[in-house]
Amino acid sequence: MRERDGGTGRPGQRGGAGRPVREVRRPSVRLPELKPYVGAELEIEGDYDGLEFADADLAGQPGRGARFMDCALRRCALDETDLSRARFIDSVLDGVRGVGTDLSQASLRDVEVLDARLGGVQTHAAVLERVLVHGGKIDFLNLRKAKLKDVAFEGCVLVEADFAGAELERVSFDDCTLTRVDFSGVRMRDVDLRGVARMDIARGIDRLAGAVISSAQLMDLAPAFAAEIGVRVE
Repeated sequence: MRERDGGTGRPGQRGGAGRPVREVRRPSVRLPELKPYVGAELEIEGDYDGLEFADADLAGQPGRGARFMDCALRRCALDETDLSRARFIDSVLDGVRGVGTDLSQASLRDVEVLDARLGGVQTHAAVLERVLVHGGKIDFLNLRKAKLKDVAFEGCVLVEADFAGAELERVSFDDCTLTRVDFSGVRMRDVDLRGVARMDIARGIDRLAGAVISSAQLMDLAPAFAAEIGVRVE
C-alpha cells in the first residue's frame, strides 16, 4: 500500500483569527500479507482479521457490529449491506460499489476509501478518524450527527452530502466537487475548503465558522452570504 505523507501540503497558511490551519493527520495503512476471504456470508458481530475480500458480492448481507482489522475490501458489491455499528481499523476499501449501504454508527479509524461508487450510504452518527476518501463518487451520503476528525477528501465527487449536525475537526477537501451539500447545524474546526473545485451549498451557509475558504470562493459565495443576513444586492 502506498504511503501518504501527513498534512495538507499548505504549511504556514493562516486560518481564522490569524492562526494557522491545523493539518489533517492522514492514515498510514500498511497491510500485512492477507489471506483470501472464503466465507459464505458475513456474520453479525463477526471478527475479520488480515483478510482480503476481492470481488465479493456482499449485497444484503448482515454484518452489523462486525470488526474488520487489517482487511482489504476490493471491488466488492455492498448494495444494502448492513454494516451498522461495524468497526474498520487499519483497512482499505478499494473500488467498492453499492446503493443503500448501512454504515450508521460505524467506526472507521486509519482507513482508506479509494475510488468508491456508492449511493444513499447511511453513515449517520458514525465516527471517522484518520480517514482518506480518494477519488470516486458518492451520492446522497448521510453523515448526519457524525464525528469526523482528521478526514481528507481528495479528488472525489459528493452529490447532496448531508453533514447536518455533524462535528468536523481537521477535515480537508482537495480537488473535490460538492453539489448541494447540507451544512445545517454543523460544528467546524480547522476545516479546509480552499481545495474544493466546485462548491454548491444548499443549506448551512451560516455554519462555516471554523472553516477556511479562498478569496475566490468568498466572491462566489457572496450572494449566499448576503441573502443569509438579509442584504439585498442590486
